Amino acid sequence: MVALSLKIGVGNVVKTMQFEPSTMVYDACRIIRERVPEAQLGQPNDYGLFLSDEDPKKGIWLEAGKALDYYMLRNGDTLEYKKKQRPLKIRMLDGTVKTVMVDDSKIVSDMLMTICARIGITNYDEYSLVRDIGEEKKEETMGTLKRDKTLLRDDKKMEKLKQKLHTDDELNWLDHGRTLREQGVEETEMLLLRRKFFYSDQNVDSRDPVQLNLLYVQARDDILNGSHPVSFDKACEFAGYQCQIQFGDHNESKHKPGFLDLKEFLPKEYIKHKGEKKIFQVRTGLCVGTGQSTTLITDLILSSPGYMNNSHIMFT
Repeated sequence: MVALSLKIGVGNVVKTMQFEPSTMVYDACRIIRERVPEAQLGQPNDYGLFLSDEDPKKGIWLEAGKALDYYMLRNGDTLEYKKKQRPLKIRMLDGTVKTVMVDDSKIVSDMLMTICARIGITNYDEYSLVRDIGEEKKEETMGTLKRDKTLLRDDKKMEKLKQKLHTDDELNWLDHGRTLREQGVEETEMLLLRRKFFYSDQNVDSRDPVQLNLLYVQARDDILNGSHPVSFDKACEFAGYQCQIQFGDHNESKHKPGFLDLKEFLPKEYIKHKGEKKIFQVRTGLCVGTGQSTTLITDLILSSPGYMNNSHIMFT
């Protein structure tokens, strides 16, 4: 069999090497490490062969278990021997940002195992990554909900809007079956970690504070930004618990009308409906701690009509 002549790039060094076309990629990497001094750095498993392209999205990592001839390489083609690890900035819903080293050759579903393990989330299969969208796109997505003035009295229209929003919302999720590179995610880009599938909310309680906090923030934001439309009464009930979390027990001498900035507690369409009095009525009967309030408001939101369909909830 005629040998395959390839140019192997290692940093700034380029070597021409001969391989049998049937050579497995794993063995090719081993041969490169043995013959090229510049390649003898780090752990072998952290490195791989990369076939670049003029379009960064079309560049691919060669799989260790496949032969070189699988990729239809020609004499003179260039492969880069380089580290597969890349930094990935992850923004949590509570605003914290974490940088995680991930394997650039892995598809997103495999990558999520590493990301969630580093953060302390065990049910990684329920989470996904979202690309941030600009304010104009958010306004376009949410516009129908915000402009509609009949939400307070028309439950059927509310449900139709939720179904429409569910479809639009999916456009920003990363594809689990493709790599970050294939989806054009650059190393400078920050991604949002968000829960996408709800196989069972029984996994979330006070014994899992990391996930409970993330789910609470996600559910709260879904109500405030209109992603999950709710009735006026239910919105006030949620707001009451949210106030309990932020301000503690109700104090009549301190918590007077005008104390609350309602846009932080109610959806935009309910701000002018004199909801502060109703929120205070809910708070008056509460004497629970912050942790309990977080659990209660999360349970309320998860059990509210429509949230299951709108949030990709799945039961096993």
